[in-house]
Amino acid sequence: MAIIVNIASMNHSLYNPFKSFDFRNDKCFLSGNPTSPLAIRVLPDWLINMAGLTGEEQIKLLDESIRSYKSLMVPVNADLYAEMILPLEQKIESAFELGYKGISALSEVDLFHWIGKMMYSFLYIEMQGAIRLKQLSGDGMNMSQGLMHKFGNLHLMLQGIFREIAFEEFKPWSIVVVPLENEETGFSFRDEINTLIFSLKFKDFGIVACLQDNGMNKRYHQQLLELIQDKPLTDQQFEELAARFFYSAYLFNRLPEYNVIEANNVAYIDPMPLRGIQNKPIFDEWQHKTYGQVLENFWKPYELTLFEIIKDPRAPLSFFEPSLLPDAG
Repeated sequence: MAIIVNIASMNHSLYNPFKSFDFRNDKCFLSGNPTSPLAIRVLPDWLINMAGLTGEEQIKLLDESIRSYKSLMVPVNADLYAEMILPLEQKIESAFELGYKGISALSEVDLFHWIGKMMYSFLYIEMQGAIRLKQLSGDGMNMSQGLMHKFGNLHLMLQGIFREIAFEEFKPWSIVVVPLENEETGFSFRDEINTLIFSLKFKDFGIVACLQDNGMNKRYHQQLLELIQDKPLTDQQFEELAARFFYSAYLFNRLPEYNVIEANNVAYIDPMPLRGIQNKPIFDEWQHKTYGQVLENFWKPYELTLFEIIKDPRAPLSFFEPSLLPDAG
């Protein structure tokens, strides 16, 4: 007999580190099993090597600490790594080698697992740092319930890497893969943990992924995505596309909730209606000025100022024709 439970109740059999707020290094970050001990890099060695990096490149964490790419490690169970994570990494590596042709042929589930694993790894390290500096209590009481709920949902879904999880006629993500004009684009990525959004560009492809929106950001930008379908983008266009998704992810004002049906060792995840009892739109009003500030950050390499971007407050600068920007409030 199938048992239906709400993820928010955290009363199901899947591992949930947010229940006990356990982010120690003696447990696997994905499964909670003993680590044996073993740790893996957040940015895998194959990616560092393929991108021509040294691994000493630095990244700033939320606690203001500066860490090198190579120093970012998460604990993992050895068997889980060998049997599940390594094959996933090898599949993604092979796709990266082929560029857009390989990436566009991947299943969205594989991309979700790989991107989600990377983002959750960053989150795991941020949690450890916050607890260590007493910015976050050991029971998570300093973290908003909304964020804990969202992060817990992502972690639950990532367990599909090593056990069978089925999404019931929906996708919890928006993932967009586009070709780039410059076939030798240097590797770079962005992420925003609070909204669980990620972008990456490399070689001749770009990826934008919202990991917990039930596909709504992709629908929100549907007109633009139809305009650019299969068309190689310039670097400015890709950054503009990413900026639009990063901003709309910020405007997304729902906290997705799910039911889990566990039967025959399969966890079936079913979304609850996003609209719920709220009458307001799913996205807050788009503001061109605020969007312009986001875009200015993405366009920094091109030295385009906010003044230039919103010179016409009703029609911000765009490298798409037509711009197909959402209506502003």
